Amino acid sequence: MTTPSDPSLSAVISERRQLINLAYRLLGSLADAEDAVQETYARWYAMAPDQRDAIESPGAWLTKVAGRVCLDVLGSARARRERYVGEWIPEPLPEPAEWVDGRPADPADRVTLDESVNMAFLVVLESMTPAERVAFILHDVFHYSFVEVAEVVGRTPAACRQLATSARRRIRAAQPPAASTAQRAGIVREFKRIWEARDINALMGLLDPDATVVADGGGLVSASLHPIEGGERVARYLVDLAERASGRLNLLETTVNGEPGLVARHEGVTVTVFAFDLAAGRIRHIWAVRNPEKLRSWRTG
Repeated sequence: MTTPSDPSLSAVISERRQLINLAYRLLGSLADAEDAVQETYARWYAMAPDQRDAIESPGAWLTKVAGRVCLDVLGSARARRERYVGEWIPEPLPEPAEWVDGRPADPADRVTLDESVNMAFLVVLESMTPAERVAFILHDVFHYSFVEVAEVVGRTPAACRQLATSARRRIRAAQPPAASTAQRAGIVREFKRIWEARDINALMGLLDPDATVVADGGGLVSASLHPIEGGERVARYLVDLAERASGRLNLLETTVNGEPGLVARHEGVTVTVFAFDLAAGRIRHIWAVRNPEKLRSWRTG
């Protein structure tokens, strides 16, 4: 009988954080990632003990199965997104110290925040085919060989190499030269200051001429159903929001998916998380996540 002190069980459970990190990058949703990992463990324990004992590397087996589960989820995601109200944005994550209500209470459920989970990166991943995304994340982020990737994707190693190459080109085309964290934080801080001042001219100076705002309310709260495009339109839209929310919201600097961002709170409850994409010292994309189902990880006071 397997008990919690069984070394083999400990080895399997210790893989949970790796699996959560993988699944979140593949799915862009912590809730979906948790479901995928749960399904992975369900398949492990559905096997007979002698079948589990015969697996030389439980970690490799779990990763392979989690990758396949996520591939299936990604395959059905397009249909689900077509039913989604408004724009869909990946679920934003706070710093580990900011988790709320004990979610996730277990450190094994926390996602490691690095450049592979910043919002701009995740948005580019959304433009990829499921196979591209899985091949790229497994190989370029988690450093699995293309032979191992092929076992997950169900294609040849050569085909997986091509998938990862295509994904890499998308990433390079979408990402500007990186500024330092201090520079990015300074720009976000200046944005907060002039937004609160409702200075439309200063906002236009800080925004890229082709800047966009994308909001995600999921049909549960008010949010623009379509992107707001163009620096001047974005500036006027933001000033209008500030005027309508005057005195009701508290805007705070925070870290969103490892990058400088902002949160808006109403009576201590986080109601919007803002993530930014910067280029040449200006803001070119703002993502505003308002769907409360995607804000469960944020401190609610």
